[in-house]
Amino acid sequence: MSSKEKPTLGGARIKTRKRNIAAPLDPAAFADAVVQIYLENAGDLELVAKSIESSDLNFSRYGDTFFEVVFTGGRTQTGTIKPEEGERHPYSVLECEASREVILPSVIYIQKILRRKPFLIKNLENVMQRFLQSLELFEENERKKLAIFTALAFSQKLSGLPPETVFQPLLKDNLVAKGLVLSFMTDFFKEYLVDNNLDDLISILKRGKVEDNLLDFFPPTKRSAEIVSEHFSKEGLTMLVEYNEKKIFEVKLKEMKSSLTTQIAEEVDVDEVIETLKQQVRDAKFPDIEVVRMLWDVIMDAVQWSGKNQQQNANAALRQVKTWAKLLHAFCTSGKLELELIYKVQIQCYEDAKLMKLFPEIIRNLYDQDVLAEDTILHWFRKGTNSRGRQTFVKALEPFINWLEEAEEED
Repeated sequence: MSSKEKPTLGGARIKTRKRNIAAPLDPAAFADAVVQIYLENAGDLELVAKSIESSDLNFSRYGDTFFEVVFTGGRTQTGTIKPEEGERHPYSVLECEASREVILPSVIYIQKILRRKPFLIKNLENVMQRFLQSLELFEENERKKLAIFTALAFSQKLSGLPPETVFQPLLKDNLVAKGLVLSFMTDFFKEYLVDNNLDDLISILKRGKVEDNLLDFFPPTKRSAEIVSEHFSKEGLTMLVEYNEKKIFEVKLKEMKSSLTTQIAEEVDVDEVIETLKQQVRDAKFPDIEVVRMLWDVIMDAVQWSGKNQQQNANAALRQVKTWAKLLHAFCTSGKLELELIYKVQIQCYEDAKLMKLFPEIIRNLYDQDVLAEDTILHWFRKGTNSRGRQTFVKALEPFINWLEEAEEED
């Protein structure tokens, strides 16, 4: 055999980079460890929070599992709320009594956890969304506890629970149809309004993009104003009844204004406009006084103003009043409604500089077109209650009032 040395490769040795080997997921061991913390502290949430803070558990990896333990006492099976195998504790949100006094400490406890571990906010959102989308899998009493927890979470401004996270998942067709959403929201409303006012509630509903129509929470077969009023009245939520009626009123008013504006712009025959509007008023059960206010607004909004030319503006306004006087006359059917029309004219002339000097001419025009009666005008002149610009307008109207009184004496 040859004794020659075998050739070797020269150059620097190249080091190979080791792969990062991910530790296997073990949510079961994590859940058992959290459950053990609850059991060791006998459910005292103050002590539980301290133990969790000092533990070296991997909350960033098992955040969803942590909140499953908080709410249900242990892990839940994927895609459901059924308990998974493993340790459980009896101090969860769903195991406690369905009352604010008992559930509030859990809300405060979660708030503390989130302040110390803000990366868990997204996990809370994930778990709440999953639970709310699965309402049908919970017992009635458990759904009530979730509603109370949610209301208290909003009252305490709990991080990680934005309104859209709660309300949007609820609007699944099957949940709404079964009446589960209505039951949940009713419990939520009642609990939230204990500590908060209606404006606070509406603000949350707006952020959740569900403030426009409470009917969305009702099953499709029960979506009528009468049923909504009956339901919330029975539950002691009369302020919601009033709010819903106001929203319905605003929607119908907007529709009516839009229709009337189109008819006026297209110069539809006034008799046809009157007939259409009367039908809309009957269908919507619209108060007469609101119709008069709306009519004046729409008629004047349709005026083609001419910049700073006061005379042209005056002519345009008076021409508009004369053109649609028959429409006003059709709905000013009492002295009270005529007086309301004068107040509308007064307010607009006070607020709009280009109409300030037109008040007496508009009143005279409405009188000439038989929209306003002499008695109504005299009543406003002597006893009118709206103070805006009144002193100025009374003085401006004096010549016309004198003429009316002289004509009355001659008669």
